[in-house]
Amino acid sequence: MTSSRRRYVLLLVLASLVISTALGIRQSLGLFMQPMVAGLGISAASFGFAIALQNLVWGLSQPFVGALADRHGARPVVMGTALVFAAGLVLMLFAKEIPSGLQIAGFLTGVGIAGTGFGVLIGTVSRAAPPDRRTQTVGLVAAAGSLGTMVIAPLGQWLIAGLGWQSAMLAFAAIAASMMLLAVPIRAQAAAPATRPSSLRDTLHEALAHRGFLFMTLAFFACGFQLVFITAYLPSYLALCGVAPGVGATALALIGLFNAIGTYVFGQLGARHSQKHLLALIYLLRTVTIAAFLLLPVSAATTLVFAAAMGLLWLGVVPLVTGIIGRTFGLTYFNTLYGVAFLSHQVGSFAGAWMGGVVFDRTQRYDIAWGALIVIGVAAFLLQWTMDERPPRRRVAAAAASA
Repeated sequence: MTSSRRRYVLLLVLASLVISTALGIRQSLGLFMQPMVAGLGISAASFGFAIALQNLVWGLSQPFVGALADRHGARPVVMGTALVFAAGLVLMLFAKEIPSGLQIAGFLTGVGIAGTGFGVLIGTVSRAAPPDRRTQTVGLVAAAGSLGTMVIAPLGQWLIAGLGWQSAMLAFAAIAASMMLLAVPIRAQAAAPATRPSSLRDTLHEALAHRGFLFMTLAFFACGFQLVFITAYLPSYLALCGVAPGVGATALALIGLFNAIGTYVFGQLGARHSQKHLLALIYLLRTVTIAAFLLLPVSAATTLVFAAAMGLLWLGVVPLVTGIIGRTFGLTYFNTLYGVAFLSHQVGSFAGAWMGGVVFDRTQRYDIAWGALIVIGVAAFLLQWTMDERPPRRRVAAAAASA
C-alpha cells in the first residue's frame, strides 16, 4: 500500500471514529432525562429545551464552523470543538447550582457537535475521495459513524443504572474529550485559495437563489424534527406505555446498528439512481413507519421492529444530501453550504425537541407530537420529490467553456 493510500484509509477510519463518538453521545442523551428530572427537580420541558437549544446552536454554528474548516482544515476545528463538547457535558452536572447551567450546557454541546459531526469531516472525506467513488465513500464513512450509538447507548444505560447519572455523564465527557486525540493525525488541508472559482459570498448567493437547494433545505427540517424527537423522548414514551426501561436503550442501539446498514446502502444507491428521489422516499418511508408504530399495540417486540426500521432510514440522507450539494455547487465551499442546509435540519431538531417536552408537560401524553411528525414528514416528501437538482446555469456555462 502506498503512503498516499495509507493516509487516505487513515482519514476514513479517523473520520468514522470521530463522527461515531459524537453522534453516539448526542443520540444517547435522552437516557438522562428521567434521572436528571428526578435528581435535579427540573421539568421535562426544561430538559427538552436544553436538547432543543443544543440542536439549534448546532445548526446556527454549523455554517461558521464549516467555513473555518474550509479555510483552515478539519484538524484544528475538530480538536477545539471536542473540548467544547466535553465542557458542555461536564456543566450538566452543575445545572442546578449555576444559573441557566442546563441551557449553557446545551449551547456548548451544540457547538461541539457542529465541529465533530458530519458537517466538517464529510467535507474532508469528499475532497479526498475519487469523484467516481465520492457518494459511496461518504456513505461508508457515515455508516461507520453510525455505529457509536450501538455501543454508547447501552454503555450509558449500564452506567446510569450502576453508578448514577452523574458518573455516567462524566464518562460521556471523557469520551467526548478523547476525540481531540483522534483528530491529531488528520492532516487534510483546506482548498487552496488560488483554485477557488468564486467567492464564498457569491457561492452563498447562488445557492440561496437556487430553487432546488431551497426545497432540499426545507425538507431537511423534517429530518431533524422527526429524529430528535425520537431520540429524546422514545425512552420516556415507552415508560408511559409500560415497556421495561432497558428496551429504550436497546432500541437506540438497534437504531445505530441498522443505521449503519441503511446509510451504506443509500450511499451505494445514490451513485446509481436519482438522489433527490431516494431522499424523498426516505422521508415517506419514515413517516409510514411512525404511523404503523402508533397504530399497533406498543410492546418490546413492536418497539424493536420500529427501531430497526427507523435505523435503516436514519442517516441515509447524509450521502444523498452531500452528493447533491457537491455535484450541484462543487466542493470548494462544501462545508459552508452543507452548514446552511443543515441549519434547517437543526431548526427542525429544536422544534421537535422543545415540542415534545411542552406537549408532555401539558397533556402528559405524546399523541399530538407523534401526529406532528407524520404531517411534517409528508410535506418533506412532496418538497424533496419536486426539487430541481440541476446545477446553476452559470456553473453549467463555466464548465462548458472550460471543456
